[in-house]
Amino acid sequence: MLEPTTVFVGDLLRADLFNASADRLFVTFRQRLARPGAFDAPRPVRSFVARGYAHLHLQARWNDWYINGETAAFEAALAAVCGRYSRVVGMGFSMGGYAGLRFSAALGLKHLIAVSPQFTLSPRVLPQDRRYRDCAGGFDGALGDLASHGRRALAGAVLFDPFKPMDLLNARMIGAVFPGLALCRLAGSGHPASRVLREGGRFAALQRQLLHGRVDPAAITGLHRDSRRHSPLYWTQMAEIAGRHGRDGLAAAARARATALAPGARDA
Repeated sequence: MLEPTTVFVGDLLRADLFNASADRLFVTFRQRLARPGAFDAPRPVRSFVARGYAHLHLQARWNDWYINGETAAFEAALAAVCGRYSRVVGMGFSMGGYAGLRFSAALGLKHLIAVSPQFTLSPRVLPQDRRYRDCAGGFDGALGDLASHGRRALAGAVLFDPFKPMDLLNARMIGAVFPGLALCRLAGSGHPASRVLREGGRFAALQRQLLHGRVDPAAITGLHRDSRRHSPLYWTQMAEIAGRHGRDGLAAAARARATALAPGARDA
């Protein structure tokens, strides 16, 4: 069994590295949890390790968006380890997507797929977004500032559902700081915006974008387009959106499609 090397472990943050001697590195980030408070036992992403990548997994014990009293030491440890790799790529979801952006300079990230990431938790910077105020009490806006700490030359993609107004707003703010990140609108995908891709069995194809050293936004939106045709989740989301806009006929048609595609519907 592949055993990790612990790169950093504190009371609040942790980083574990698998297959450390490889030439290339894939980085993942733990996302926001319903029940935080403990570190998970890290596991390697075998699809990358089997193809000659090292795998670095980062965790925050609490939903603090990785911004706390250990952040500076954590960042220094990441920079010391990651500088030896010829190419560093990563993927993160929600809080994990934010972490990918925040630590992109320390990690030397070349390409990132960030799924429904946050720009900041600072109420001063983003007063419209009240979703994570339970996590924002100790958020240090300067320490968490993406413009100050991120790698502006970062390439890749931000995936988001444009029908989620706060995800749209955060994506646009991220795009202004990281112009090399393409904004991929995956309508009806919810939060995080990979849900329809997972339901359609396309998540591995999304992940493979990073294996080949290039993220193709058109290919990502194509994966979503193919997945949504047979996705109960997508049609349920679209029914709700149509209903909110008074499009009752479209809402009814979308609900009927979702019902027809639900597991077991064809056998009923």
